[in-house]
Amino acid sequence: MLLRLNIADTSPLHEQVAGSIRRAIAEGELALGDKLPPARDLSQVLGVNANTVLRGLRTLRDEGVLEFRRGRGVTVAGGADQRAVLLDRVHDLVTDAARMGYSKTELIEMIRGTS
Repeated sequence: MLLRLNIADTSPLHEQVAGSIRRAIAEGELALGDKLPPARDLSQVLGVNANTVLRGLRTLRDEGVLEFRRGRGVTVAGGADQRAVLLDRVHDLVTDAARMGYSKTELIEMIRGTS
Protein backbone atom coordinates (compact mmCIF):
# COMPACT_ATOMS: atom_id res chain seq x y z
CA MET A 1 0.00 0.00 0.00
CA LEU A 2 1.48 3.27 -1.15
CA LEU A 3 0.05 6.30 0.59
CA ARG A 4 1.05 9.83 -0.33
CA LEU A 5 0.11 13.28 0.88
CA ASN A 6 0.15 16.38 -1.29
CA ILE A 7 2.09 19.11 0.50
CA ALA A 8 0.66 21.74 -1.89
CA ASP A 9 -2.92 20.73 -0.96
CA THR A 10 -4.53 23.16 1.47
CA SER A 11 -6.91 20.59 2.98
CA PRO A 12 -6.09 19.40 6.52
CA LEU A 13 -3.56 16.59 6.76
CA HIS A 14 -5.96 14.21 8.53
CA GLU A 15 -8.39 14.60 5.60
CA GLN A 16 -5.57 13.86 3.19
CA VAL A 17 -4.69 10.73 5.18
CA ALA A 18 -8.33 9.57 5.05
CA GLY A 19 -8.56 10.38 1.35
CA SER A 20 -5.38 8.50 0.57
CA ILE A 21 -6.69 5.38 2.34
CA ARG A 22 -10.07 5.74 0.58
CA ARG A 23 -8.27 5.82 -2.78
CA ALA A 24 -6.18 2.78 -1.86
CA ILE A 25 -9.40 0.88 -1.11
CA ALA A 26 -11.16 2.16 -4.24
CA GLU A 27 -8.20 1.20 -6.45
CA GLY A 28 -7.95 -2.28 -4.95
CA GLU A 29 -4.67 -1.77 -3.10
CA LEU A 30 -6.57 -2.60 0.10
CA ALA A 31 -9.30 -5.24 0.16
CA LEU A 32 -12.02 -6.31 2.58
CA GLY A 33 -10.43 -7.57 5.79
CA ASP A 34 -6.94 -6.25 5.02
CA LYS A 35 -5.11 -5.04 8.10
CA LEU A 36 -3.58 -1.57 8.03
CA PRO A 37 -0.13 -0.91 9.48
CA PRO A 38 -0.04 0.66 12.94
CA ALA A 39 -0.68 4.42 13.03
CA ARG A 40 2.85 5.03 14.26
CA ASP A 41 4.29 3.28 11.18
CA LEU A 42 1.96 5.17 8.84
CA SER A 43 2.90 8.48 10.47
CA GLN A 44 6.60 7.80 9.93
CA VAL A 45 6.09 6.90 6.28
CA LEU A 46 3.88 9.94 5.64
CA GLY A 47 6.01 12.31 7.70
CA VAL A 48 3.18 13.49 9.94
CA ASN A 49 2.29 13.19 13.60
CA ALA A 50 0.75 9.89 14.73
CA ASN A 51 -2.27 11.80 16.10
CA THR A 52 -2.91 13.17 12.60
CA VAL A 53 -3.00 9.62 11.23
CA LEU A 54 -5.25 8.48 14.08
CA ARG A 55 -7.67 11.32 13.37
CA GLY A 56 -7.86 10.27 9.71
CA LEU A 57 -8.39 6.64 10.72
CA ARG A 58 -11.16 7.60 13.16
CA THR A 59 -12.88 9.55 10.38
CA LEU A 60 -12.87 6.43 8.21
CA ARG A 61 -14.11 4.32 11.12
CA ASP A 62 -17.00 6.73 11.67
CA GLU A 63 -17.82 6.52 7.94
CA GLY A 64 -17.92 2.71 8.14
CA VAL A 65 -14.88 2.24 5.91
CA LEU A 66 -12.59 0.84 8.63
CA GLU A 67 -13.13 -1.33 11.69
CA PHE A 68 -11.11 -1.02 14.87
CA ARG A 69 -10.70 -4.34 16.68
CA ARG A 70 -8.95 -4.57 20.01
CA GLY A 71 -5.97 -6.87 19.64
CA ARG A 72 -6.45 -7.19 15.86
CA GLY A 73 -5.76 -3.63 14.77
CA VAL A 74 -7.50 -1.66 12.05
CA THR A 75 -9.04 -3.53 9.11
CA VAL A 76 -10.98 -2.62 5.99
CA ALA A 77 -14.72 -3.04 6.63
CA GLY A 78 -17.13 -5.00 4.44
CA GLY A 79 -18.45 -2.95 1.53
CA ALA A 80 -15.78 -0.36 2.15
CA ASP A 81 -14.64 -0.30 -1.47
CA GLN A 82 -17.98 0.94 -2.76
CA ARG A 83 -18.45 3.28 0.16
CA ALA A 84 -14.92 4.66 -0.21
CA VAL A 85 -15.52 5.46 -3.87
CA LEU A 86 -18.78 7.24 -3.08
CA LEU A 87 -17.31 9.18 -0.14
CA ASP A 88 -14.35 10.25 -2.27
CA ARG A 89 -16.76 11.56 -4.92
CA VAL A 90 -18.81 13.37 -2.27
CA HIS A 91 -15.67 15.00 -0.89
CA ASP A 92 -14.71 16.14 -4.40
CA LEU A 93 -18.22 17.52 -4.94
CA VAL A 94 -18.12 19.51 -1.69
CA THR A 95 -14.66 20.85 -2.56
CA ASP A 96 -15.75 21.86 -6.07
CA ALA A 97 -18.90 23.53 -4.74
CA ALA A 98 -16.90 25.52 -2.18
CA ARG A 99 -14.48 26.59 -4.90
CA MET A 100 -17.48 27.89 -6.88
CA GLY A 101 -18.81 29.78 -3.85
CA TYR A 102 -21.60 27.43 -2.78
CA SER A 103 -22.08 26.57 0.88
CA LYS A 104 -22.78 23.05 2.09
CA THR A 105 -26.36 24.06 2.80
CA GLU A 106 -26.81 25.28 -0.77
CA LEU A 107 -25.27 22.08 -2.08
CA ILE A 108 -27.63 19.97 0.03
CA GLU A 109 -30.59 21.92 -1.36
CA MET A 110 -29.32 21.25 -4.91
CA ILE A 111 -29.09 17.54 -4.15
CA ARG A 112 -32.58 17.48 -2.64
CA GLY A 113 -33.87 19.16 -5.80
CA THR A 114 -32.55 16.37 -8.02
CA SER A 115 -34.62 13.55 -6.51
